[in-house]
Amino acid sequence: MGWSRKRKGADGKIRYSAEYRDIRGVKRSAGTFASRKEADKAWQKAEVKATEGRATPVRRGAIRFEPYVRDTWFPNHPLELRSRENYSCYLEKHIIPWFGPMRMIEIGSPDVREFVTKLGNDKVPASSVQYCLTILSAIFTTALNDQVVFLHPCRGVSGPVVAKKIRAIITPEQFDTLRRALGEKTWQLLVETDIETGLRWGELTELRPKDLDAAVLTISRVVIELTAKFHPEGGHFLVKNYPKDKEHRQVSISKELDTKLRDLIAERGIGPDDLIFQLPQDVSRWQRPLAQEPELEKMEKFGGENGDQYTHGTLTGYVAGKCKCDDCRAKFAVYRRDRRADGKDQPRRQRTVNTDGHIPRNWFRNNVWLPARAAAKLGEGVKPHSLRHAHASWLLAGGADIARVKERLGHASILTTQKYLHTLPDLENDVALDAFAKIRNRSKPDGQSKKGRCA
Repeated sequence: MGWSRKRKGADGKIRYSAEYRDIRGVKRSAGTFASRKEADKAWQKAEVKATEGRATPVRRGAIRFEPYVRDTWFPNHPLELRSRENYSCYLEKHIIPWFGPMRMIEIGSPDVREFVTKLGNDKVPASSVQYCLTILSAIFTTALNDQVVFLHPCRGVSGPVVAKKIRAIITPEQFDTLRRALGEKTWQLLVETDIETGLRWGELTELRPKDLDAAVLTISRVVIELTAKFHPEGGHFLVKNYPKDKEHRQVSISKELDTKLRDLIAERGIGPDDLIFQLPQDVSRWQRPLAQEPELEKMEKFGGENGDQYTHGTLTGYVAGKCKCDDCRAKFAVYRRDRRADGKDQPRRQRTVNTDGHIPRNWFRNNVWLPARAAAKLGEGVKPHSLRHAHASWLLAGGADIARVKERLGHASILTTQKYLHTLPDLENDVALDAFAKIRNRSKPDGQSKKGRCA
């Protein structure tokens, strides 16, 4: 419902502003007029134009997006706990602030496309935009089934292209260098177990002696990390009695690795139900990584909520422009770091490691993996999960049956396993270059064909 607001102009004359609220509840102006009657016609016309092409509100569809999602959809939508936490984050950060005030039945495809465009302008990563569309689609699929809406606004809406990155597959030589750089025996054995089994992090750090029998590991559980809000008991770690693919599986290991694991268990007196790989008991504090200046090839401009122009990677972009991209957040983090170092702010309280013995993923990454990776001079693309990729790639490059590799890794589809074919560096490139040189040099004299591959 709109209204006319009486106001006095700069010349002292009385005028009337035509104002109304759009479908997101934002106050808009339809102009200023000499009479109230003209102003009333203007805001009425603007309201009609704003709702053109939208379905006529009915009782169910008149509910607004935010209460529908918070009270009806999210509490009753079946999700794994980790997915529920991720959904909540994206809903609060991106989706609800945009669609919250809108009525469900009034949301159309143009609104979703405008939302996608806004996220792109805000420098939200393409993968995050696609995730937002996945959540929106799930919401409106339920709403359509429940006859809250009669059209699915996400259908026909395309998100940005998410480029498929080349997997960082480390070679055996690189792995040996990384293993030596780890230094500590437990961490060396942990990565050896990971590279030989291809276990996911949650499966690897949940291994217990009872899972090891005659050089065979039984994978029947996985541990996940949650914030206290989404943990059933307010903790940090939650053990699920099934892996990601919801099927137990057995993974054979070498006699050498079996012996190393049993020696570690005996040396440290680890019981059948205790964790094989545990966070060291002397670790009581969470070491935060130091804030680093953003690396910007060019200083890009963006429009803030107030219409002013700001630059990414600057303090004004973060504070006044309210931009929360990685570059702006990094710049603000460096600013706070320098102020604390100069004694202008109170020192940052160091976090306590919240664990029941399980190794926190971020703690391992910041305190064990990154220093070893730097010492081994490996690229940023090499992550702990890269060991799982390497395991699959090495197996297939060595001639293992793809169906057996699928079962070993716990993939739900063999199409996932096929992505690791021909991913080991150098080996496949050499084969391809030799094949090209064989045909390319066919027309050359014998003496010339013996030169370089592509001579």
